[in-house]
Amino acid sequence: MTALARPTHGRMFGGVCAALAQRFHTSATTMRVIFVVSCLLPGPQFLLYLALWALLPSEGKARQAAW
Repeated sequence: MTALARPTHGRMFGGVCAALAQRFHTSATTMRVIFVVSCLLPGPQFLLYLALWALLPSEGKARQAAW
């Protein structure tokens, strides 16, 4: 199992959807569509995205911390 980290390649804004796509073994496009559709529902989805963006380390920093 890999650690959850924002990838340096294949991300659009913050890399949160790309990180979640890697974690759940799906495409980043699928995860982005799920996120956009979920934003149409009531709830704190955008705030959760911002929190994950702030809390998840970038892939390069996560590799350095593992050493």
